[in-house]
Amino acid sequence: MIIQLIDIFYPYIFKRYGTKYNIYRDLYEKDLLAIEFRTVEKKLAGRIKKIILANKEICYLAENSNPAGEYCDLLSIGSLTFFKELAKEIIAIGNEDTGLRLSRLLHNLTNYDKYKIEIGNKEFNMSRAYVVGILNVTPDSFSDGGKFYEKNKAIEHALGLIEDGADIIDVGGESSRPGADPVPADEEMNRVLPVIEEIIKYDPEILISVDTTKSKVAEEALKAGAKIINDISSFAFDPEMPAIIKKYDAAAILMHMKGTPKSMQNNPEYKDVVNDIYDYFTETCNNAEKFGLKKLIIDPGIGFGKKVHHNYELLNRLDEFKGIGYPILIGLSRKSFLGKSLDLPVELRDAPTLAAETLAVSKGARFIRTHNVRNGKYAALVNNFVENPELSIND
Repeated sequence: MIIQLIDIFYPYIFKRYGTKYNIYRDLYEKDLLAIEFRTVEKKLAGRIKKIILANKEICYLAENSNPAGEYCDLLSIGSLTFFKELAKEIIAIGNEDTGLRLSRLLHNLTNYDKYKIEIGNKEFNMSRAYVVGILNVTPDSFSDGGKFYEKNKAIEHALGLIEDGADIIDVGGESSRPGADPVPADEEMNRVLPVIEEIIKYDPEILISVDTTKSKVAEEALKAGAKIINDISSFAFDPEMPAIIKKYDAAAILMHMKGTPKSMQNNPEYKDVVNDIYDYFTETCNNAEKFGLKKLIIDPGIGFGKKVHHNYELLNRLDEFKGIGYPILIGLSRKSFLGKSLDLPVELRDAPTLAAETLAVSKGARFIRTHNVRNGKYAALVNNFVENPELSIND
């Protein structure tokens, strides 16, 4: 069973759920919220529905795709206050697991900005956003492939990103652009390890993330001083990855991707892109927790197996992922969905990137992975000033 809070107040979302649950009345209101219980045993769903109706709140059931017909989906429309009471009442009827799951979801949502994650010697407070500067040590990355392939240029660029305000440098030695072929581990290490070593030698306090799906590369990078592993496969490509991350007490960025970089853009389809990815993170984070991993960051994978409209919907409903319980990272920088919708080449996408990043921070993104660190910093700062106007006073 998956429990998710839905931003049903968007008219197109309300219409989608109205179709699924045969909602014939026009219930649309600004700030309307819904909780969906997916794949619930029918007997339990009936008991939950009875509680909701007894409280004079709104509830709908829909048949689940389960072949045996033992499960259904349940939608409750109401307020956060009611949903908190609903969690208590579900526990009271004897289904403690479901009640605690709902309670944990609501806690994750309402306490998201209070979450803290310690990486290396630095504590990241989710009341504000941080900037992750992209350093591609590759000949074929989509935006800057080849520019920083040579070691000295890569190091120089990394230090420039730090000067511009990057909180983390994300070093990658294998392109993950659509259609990219994999790179052998030894080649990937030859690209990234000398760069990591030199950056750490320059300043041991610089936080480095390594963009890799290979445990061999990850271990050598962590030995060299990296503190974060950014795995676009969420450990799917290499089952040894969690053990390595645990061994070095590193943080992990788990990203959603459909297929592989080679195949991911071959007509990707979803029943509901946000719900499908929410379910994916529920499972992958649970699996990571079983390995004892606690320093997790989730990335919905903009552009990784998504059509243009999928990316915009993910951006619009990004705050729903707060319910997973971990900080959200977003990578929007110069991506093709911006280019296609605005008819812009890569070199002219920094302005729309800044607009999208600013929106993403307002929706809950707390790590902005970007090529233009200065712009990413502006996105983070403007949102911080909006949330805390007193911080902007400079009279």
